[in-house]
Amino acid sequence: MTRIIPRVAVTPPPICNSSTLRGELSDLVPQPLFNDTGRYLTEDELIRFAGEADALLVGRDRITDKVLSALPQLKIIAKYGVGLDNLDSQALQRHQVELGWTAGVNRRSVAELTLSLMLGLCHNAFQSGWALKQGQWVKEGGQLLQGKIVGIVGCGNIGKEVVRLLKPFECKVWIRDILSMSEFCKETGALERSFEEVLSGADIISLHVPLTAETRHMIHAATLQKMRQTAFLINTSRGDVVNQTALKEALVKETIAGAALDVFSQEPPEDMELLAHPRLMVTPHIGGNAIEAVEAMARAAFQHLKEFFSR
Repeated sequence: MTRIIPRVAVTPPPICNSSTLRGELSDLVPQPLFNDTGRYLTEDELIRFAGEADALLVGRDRITDKVLSALPQLKIIAKYGVGLDNLDSQALQRHQVELGWTAGVNRRSVAELTLSLMLGLCHNAFQSGWALKQGQWVKEGGQLLQGKIVGIVGCGNIGKEVVRLLKPFECKVWIRDILSMSEFCKETGALERSFEEVLSGADIISLHVPLTAETRHMIHAATLQKMRQTAFLINTSRGDVVNQTALKEALVKETIAGAALDVFSQEPPEDMELLAHPRLMVTPHIGGNAIEAVEAMARAAFQHLKEFFSR
């Protein structure tokens, strides 16, 4: 780098807990400040932690007007991860704080987990495996993923990667996105469908949308009622895309066959009744956390800092 960066504060636990990544960042900037709490920080904690930082490298920590107002020295926020719903973009503009962010860095990691959830739900691997741990020998092998109608709601970097991974399974892939996917459909053989068509016709619905005012609780009681009783729902996007109360009711009433969640409205989730439901498979927001993805997202954030302070 061409000049010294006075102060860089780093919050994401995957970076702070990695000696390799800590070392790489320390080679780029002098004495970065690492968050050693093992978790993301609240607004007040973040303000105290960052102090007079010139740069913040954050993950899921909330960046609000309150935080930015309390950190007048701040020049850039480098984002670890691909979601931006925790950042107030208008506040960043008002406070003239630059955002360093790279889209799609963890797409393969999330897509592979999504595929594993599809396979696990179809083959009854989760429910039968849990039963076996309880001493129950239940030989119900489920069904093939091959040939199923898979609805991809949100076809950005991750959604596209899921479609590509599905190719060997000879599925019928239906895509719903706010943008035209005609060229991608020509490339992959997928078909564009309306949201209503995906809800009523797909055997598996996989959500890959950002969290916005339009997508918050886009899956609710009424949409779940429109799904096939034999269908599965998978959410590896953001927790609030699904109304979890409505999903729990749909699982209890067997409105749908099952679901898999990697993300939750509250993390860690506290609804133990939902988590314990036998028709629900859960993972603790690990979709983008394959070690290769963690390192790629961290290095992308490091690069934004390097470029900004080398100007």
